[in-house]
Amino acid sequence: MGKVTGFLEFQRLSEAAEDATTRVRHYREFVMHLSDEEASRQGARCMDCGTPFCQSGCPVNNIIPDWNDLVYRGNWKLALDTLHSTNNFPEFTGRICPAPCEAACTLNINSDPVGIKSIEHAIIDKGWEMGWVLPQPPVRATGRKVAVVGSGPAGLACAQQLARAGHEVTVFEKNDRIGGLLRYGIPDFKLEKRHIDRRIAQMQAEGVRFRPGVLVGEAGAPGVTDWSRERMPAARLLEEFDAVALTGGAELARDLPVPGRELHGVHFAMEFLPQQNRVVAGDAVAGQILATGKHVIVIGGGDTGSDCVGTSNRQGAGSVTQFELMPQPPERENKALTWPNWPYKLRTSSSHEEGCGRDWAVTTKRFVDDGQGRVRALVAARVEWKKDEASGQLRMSEVPGSEFELRADLVLLAMGFVSPVGKLLDAFGVRKDARGNAQAGTDGEGCYATSVPRVFAAGDMRRGQSLVVWAIREGRQCARAIDEFLMGASELPR
Repeated sequence: MGKVTGFLEFQRLSEAAEDATTRVRHYREFVMHLSDEEASRQGARCMDCGTPFCQSGCPVNNIIPDWNDLVYRGNWKLALDTLHSTNNFPEFTGRICPAPCEAACTLNINSDPVGIKSIEHAIIDKGWEMGWVLPQPPVRATGRKVAVVGSGPAGLACAQQLARAGHEVTVFEKNDRIGGLLRYGIPDFKLEKRHIDRRIAQMQAEGVRFRPGVLVGEAGAPGVTDWSRERMPAARLLEEFDAVALTGGAELARDLPVPGRELHGVHFAMEFLPQQNRVVAGDAVAGQILATGKHVIVIGGGDTGSDCVGTSNRQGAGSVTQFELMPQPPERENKALTWPNWPYKLRTSSSHEEGCGRDWAVTTKRFVDDGQGRVRALVAARVEWKKDEASGQLRMSEVPGSEFELRADLVLLAMGFVSPVGKLLDAFGVRKDARGNAQAGTDGEGCYATSVPRVFAAGDMRRGQSLVVWAIREGRQCARAIDEFLMGASELPR
């Protein structure tokens, strides 16, 4: 694949990006895809390794060596077709996926891996620019009807695959716009929403119906907002549709029950981030949570925390500090120990580069009241992690005398998500696993099927908080399972 000696001749090239000092003044994407010539050279670095671990590292099993070679040889149209054969939405993954494929690249053992994500980004952007991404309406209609509840990447992938198989598909979304957490969880500077809108238009041309602003299940569920006007009982969906796919997100955020949690100015990340997305979309948001001029503390070191950092900087925060409970990872991973698996190492995001103080092994003890019900400071302490000799597990203990206070006008809790909204699963009577997710297997007969006949589950609803690429994979596989259930057999790919 690629050029036989390409990995020896060419260095890895990162995508160009707008300077941090200027990009914080707007909410547009700031990473530019590779030129044709640059992408060709990067594709040439794919080293014909015999066993492409990159494919097993990729949850959707992208046929990476093939489209690397095709880009190297300038056959962009076939590269796009190859990319689309396993991934419905490469413009999403090419922007926001952390690229586990690159961690698994054979070249990564002792050199810089192939820039797989940047090549994927270039392929799909060129596909849209050239007008190659077109609707694929079904050849025949099956007469079967499927409801998809949730319009994030799992729901969209599931719906598109089912529509192409000839089923009549309706996607229900509780928010006022389609896209799920792609729409209201990912900042626009990482994923502009025009990419979602283009796919919605394509799917509508393929026969998918979208019904935003419809709450499926019980009223008063967590996460329900004023724009959810219509209620759709679970029983009605089961009456009107031959199958139902539950593909909502894991939206129940992990809380921090310490003294002062109730103070004004302490918010979940998913209270803060969607508001800015709405403002960028042109909505007026009354009482918007703003970081402007404030000392912001973000608790949680993952992607959501990083998004809070980037958004706070764009709003003009006075300072931004991010805490992580776990110890600071090493600068470089132990490749001999971790390859081809996802490595444990320090990761610095583009938002961190824009300005952020970072601290590790810190636990929050309480929030301090300013006397008027607002947070004015955070009291924290250092912790150390030691392995328990009996169990072998790491145990946390507070370092004596390490307590300190830090000014905080706005605290954003970004410590991950524990499960999907329970009331939706309860409305259908779906059995849950120990973590509160929908219980459904992924192998054998009845895969992705829940405990309720004709009801299936995929994505974060089934596996818990995960990556967009896992959501797309599960949506595709769930679509095949539903097609097989309805028709007795399926020609859809897994």
